[in-house]
Amino acid sequence: MSEEFLEAEVAARGREVRRQVLGASHVESSYEVDELSRPKTQLSEYVWSKVWARPGLPLKSRSIACLAMLTALNRPRELKLHVNAALNNGLTQEEIGEVLLQAGVYCGIAAAEESFRIAQEVFRERGV
Repeated sequence: MSEEFLEAEVAARGREVRRQVLGASHVESSYEVDELSRPKTQLSEYVWSKVWARPGLPLKSRSIACLAMLTALNRPRELKLHVNAALNNGLTQEEIGEVLLQAGVYCGIAAAEESFRIAQEVFRERGV
């Protein structure tokens, strides 16, 4: 098998995982970019192909890590995206709450407060 074919196969698997985790509409809209944003989109493809699609952790565990890190970094927009992803990956509301509580102990209550607010917003939007 050629290296080019393997890379195409890996990229296709990354897109498949990304659609599964984030939803097809989000993924499709992420490709509607200008020249300035194109390299960022390519970097995202790399992340999904080379990290999220790896077999070493289940998607649910990867979501747990993302929720904790995004809380620590205080990135509300990305956190909202990844609360949705966590639900798509099988986390329950209770599990998401536990992750945010754990992150709050180590990252600060202010960070956890914002993350809980965002999670509750996503739960309302999704009717869960």
